[in-house]
Amino acid sequence: MTDAANPWPPLPLADWRETCAGLQLRTQIVGKIRLALTPWLNHSWHVTLYVTPQGLTTGTIPYEGRSFHIDFDFLVQRLMIEASDGGQRSVPLEPQSIADFYAAVFAALGELKIRVRINAKPNEVADPIPFPEDRGHATYDADAVRRFHQALVQANRVLQKFRTGFLGKASPVHFFWGSFDLAVTRFSGRTAPPHPGGVPALPDTVAREAYSHEVSSAGFWPGSGSIDYPAFYSYAYPEPPGFSLTGVQPSQAFYDSMLHEFILPYDAVRTASSPDDTLLAFLQSTYEAAANCGDWDRAALECALGTPGVPRR
Repeated sequence: MTDAANPWPPLPLADWRETCAGLQLRTQIVGKIRLALTPWLNHSWHVTLYVTPQGLTTGTIPYEGRSFHIDFDFLVQRLMIEASDGGQRSVPLEPQSIADFYAAVFAALGELKIRVRINAKPNEVADPIPFPEDRGHATYDADAVRRFHQALVQANRVLQKFRTGFLGKASPVHFFWGSFDLAVTRFSGRTAPPHPGGVPALPDTVAREAYSHEVSSAGFWPGSGSIDYPAFYSYAYPEPPGFSLTGVQPSQAFYDSMLHEFILPYDAVRTASSPDDTLLAFLQSTYEAAANCGDWDRAALECALGTPGVPRR
């Protein structure tokens, strides 16, 4: 179902914009189930999804002496719910309103005797409509979703490799359903000034806890707003003096003064002679911009990229 000759597929946002918006809401419903049942972990790391060979997963969610997980399988286009006692249910991923998808997911959970209440209002989207009332966002282009998943698989693989070059505190490579992006974050070890908040439909307390410490964060998202195309990004919080003026690689990368992020169009990566090296150059050079301008203790925090089967010296 994937093109081995073209592992970085084209993914123009204009071709699947409505599907993308609906898929984000579907991931929010599932992510909020994990949020409602999982103890809080620093920087909201307990709410994220993770890339799998088939799609996205919540990982294990505890529930009253049992556990379960919910997986988006984008190869067969089904949402799979599996519990530790052997119970299984599935919901088709198909053209369907958000209200109907929401009802189907909670009906499946009920059949497994999993009772959970979530905040049914979407986060980090403009003009949010509560899920049970959203009779729109019904478009679902399965081929576009498969291409998005294939792009996630590739981005996840390179971000995982990049993560191995850091000895300090670092996040997993994980998918945030609010902002709908795959991200990995490095920490200097120092606390940061309080975040100003103001993220649409997100409590300021959540944003402030997420950015309680200095970070250099990078990731991939399918595009939105002024970046109307899929792209990789990298930013620092708090942004140190000189960060925006630093030269980074490759030549197609640029600093967006509205987003306060370095941006590298996805197409610049997928069409490069070596997509992996191109993306790694962006990740490394933008991290170095944050670390150098922010006076991080790079000698103590960094190491060579990991090699399979070889322990660190």
